[in-house]
Amino acid sequence: MRLATLSRPDSTGSRVVAWHPEGAIDLSPTPLPRTLREIIAQDLLPAVAAELARGTLPLLPAASLHFLPPIPDPRKIICIGLNYRDHATEQGAPIPKEPVVFSKFPTALSGHEHPIQLPRVSQEVDYEAELVVVLGRAGRDIPTELALEHVAGYMVGHDVSARDWQKKKDGKQWLLGKSFDGFAPTGPWFVTRDEVPDPHALPIRLRLNGQIMQESNTAQLIFSVPYLINYVSQVCTLEPGDLLFTGTPSGVGFARTPPVFLQGGDVVEVEIEGLGLLRNSVRA
Repeated sequence: MRLATLSRPDSTGSRVVAWHPEGAIDLSPTPLPRTLREIIAQDLLPAVAAELARGTLPLLPAASLHFLPPIPDPRKIICIGLNYRDHATEQGAPIPKEPVVFSKFPTALSGHEHPIQLPRVSQEVDYEAELVVVLGRAGRDIPTELALEHVAGYMVGHDVSARDWQKKKDGKQWLLGKSFDGFAPTGPWFVTRDEVPDPHALPIRLRLNGQIMQESNTAQLIFSVPYLINYVSQVCTLEPGDLLFTGTPSGVGFARTPPVFLQGGDVVEVEIEGLGLLRNSVRA
């Protein structure tokens, strides 16, 4: 299934829908919870599938809909740095022996077609295409061999990064450099785990104004999804709806000669095979 969180221009609040080529199937008439995180937390994805199989739910025309982040209310946004071999190589960095872990504030979340607002206090805003894992079951000290059972599904993500904050501030401000409002677009939808047989075999690419800047495959991941879940869960309890950004491949802007940073009027598209295309314009 492909599920999204949408709003309508004529109303406040949000609704969970199942994506359909002709629009979106509205789940509002069902007794299901109102948020996708609650549906996942209550293990109700099978119930959603059963409701859809009945074929009686209304179809909303796509033109009237506005995408929100599929999971707009995660408790945690966990991110991994230097997790693609080609990305480490382009920086001249050694292959990490353990994951580099940081976080983003939930206020950084945005959705498909939401503009990325360039901060007045940063001149070096960069792009990063990422596979995002959505946790489905709570757990602490999750064994690697059982970790995928704790995954609900996957999304396309964009880890926007203010490099001058992340790398040039005194002491380096990874958290703040990654957490400006709108610096974590995800979507356009959430894809359930059963539709992704192997999260480590997905072509991933990023286009900037139509030009391919990043192109790789999740086979390049240094630390696998199960390994990351095991590693992080040694420290904190992972909860349903938590997001795990798994790292970015080579081709990022700051590593280019000359560097390429986002400018007002740019359009960034992140695409992962089988998961969809996430598009965001850039606003000065």
